[in-house]
Amino acid sequence: MLNFSSSSVWSASSSLLLLCEESVGTRISLSLIYSLLALVGTLSNVMVIYLVFSFKKLQTTSNAFIVNGCVADLSVCALWMPQEAVLGLLPPSSSSAHSAEYRLLRGGLLGLGLTVSLLSHLLVALNRYVLITKAPSTYQALYQQRRTGWMIGLSWGFALLLVLLLPGLWTQWLSQQSSQQEISSASSSSHYTALLVALAMLSQTVLLLHCYLGIMRRVRVSVKRVSVLNFHLLHQLPFPAAPPPARRVQRRLSSVSVLLLCCVFLLDTQPVVWVSLLGFFLQSVPRALQVTSWLLFCSLSAFNPLLYTWKNEEFRRSVRSVLPRGETPAVTVAAAAAAAALPTVSLPCQEQPRLGTKVESLGNLVLQ
Repeated sequence: MLNFSSSSVWSASSSLLLLCEESVGTRISLSLIYSLLALVGTLSNVMVIYLVFSFKKLQTTSNAFIVNGCVADLSVCALWMPQEAVLGLLPPSSSSAHSAEYRLLRGGLLGLGLTVSLLSHLLVALNRYVLITKAPSTYQALYQQRRTGWMIGLSWGFALLLVLLLPGLWTQWLSQQSSQQEISSASSSSHYTALLVALAMLSQTVLLLHCYLGIMRRVRVSVKRVSVLNFHLLHQLPFPAAPPPARRVQRRLSSVSVLLLCCVFLLDTQPVVWVSLLGFFLQSVPRALQVTSWLLFCSLSAFNPLLYTWKNEEFRRSVRSVLPRGETPAVTVAAAAAAAALPTVSLPCQEQPRLGTKVESLGNLVLQ
């Protein structure tokens, strides 16, 4: 797991060198991209954190891990990206901006945020896998409020430990990379670090894909349909006039949601992995490829909140309730009257205990 923070260090030093050595137009373009990602990422992460802490229905175990990742991504988008945008506008000869101490501070901040963010992706996937594929009693026993807090705390403690253990290695590797004339005589420690980074991220990707593919298989064979991104049971509507949606449509929607999540994660993370592998075997990687892969990796921190919340109806309702132009009182009264006029149908007796157990297992996991 040491390799997650090493990936951030490699990316930070590579992006800094690119900003210093490319043309003025390229550096300005990169600064604009960093500024846009910083703005979008800061707003989206702050919005998700605010909604979860403001609405009781959103305070679930899965959302706790999502908020943990949003806090980590917020440190990257609000603290690290603006510095990169400013550095791209400074002259390459600026000694204060490129000092070893300042690089060390920026690398530590970036490593802390990206490590926790990647661990949060894994925690969310494992949480959803256990919720859907295991018994409710197993989920309740594993994801208690105290244990959930320990998982979140351990992710930050582990990332902080890696940052504290990396400064010497990072400083040595950065000095080797900054001297372009000594690449041939440089030690192979940085290349092995890049290889370990790639292997670590590949391992995480395999585990994440295993969880989501297991969820897809479970949803296909399950009698009760589960909304994979929302975690709400999709049972019959409370009135017989509107028939329930077809099972094939529900399966297709769940599969599309999971596939979209996996594709976005692969698109943002795998280019950095394969660039690291190319750097180990070829010893020389085109700078344009390094820049592209790194910007894709940065975009994951900016769009991470939207990736996990765009399909969640509770988040949509919460956003509409806090927007200035929400529903008017007349519309709200009309909707309430229409809902009261609809007939209600209770579930069969033999299905109530099983459904109640599942709903209770989700309701008891609300964070206090």
